Amino acid sequence: MKVKSIEEIGAALAPVAEAVGVEIYEIVFKQGRHPSLTVFLDTDREGGIDLDTCERFHNAADPVLDELDPTFGQPYTLNVSSPGIDRPFKKDSDYLRHIGKKVEIKLYAPVKGEKFFEAVLLEYDPKAGNVTVEKGKEVCKLNLSQIVKMSEAIEFGE
Repeated sequence: MKVKSIEEIGAALAPVAEAVGVEIYEIVFKQGRHPSLTVFLDTDREGGIDLDTCERFHNAADPVLDELDPTFGQPYTLNVSSPGIDRPFKKDSDYLRHIGKKVEIKLYAPVKGEKFFEAVLLEYDPKAGNVTVEKGKEVCKLNLSQIVKMSEAIEFGE
């Protein structure tokens, strides 16, 4: 199935996100038997993305997508969602927002014998493409190319 670019879809939906008071975290189009376009939303607001926000965005996005026709007339399902609490960091703002906080890191290859660990994010340098983390009493600099996924560490209450 021929589909318009994610960039073009994102540009068309950006004003919708702004009107609803959210930002677009990611857009994913899945082809196959039941094609779907999923728009993941994010916000800094207390409480995050709730079902009402997803519904408001979905209703506002429908006419915009009808006009854009991202699948050139072919049917697809529109899904609107939160990226979830364990979402991977993708943007500079994701890293910057978590400086001083505990993060989970999954690496492509082990560093000091570990491919998965928790640490405190101390620094993020987008120009150099690296992060500095503290695990226990040890400080380590990692290049972003070494990291499969970095996300907020989820701590469950007692």
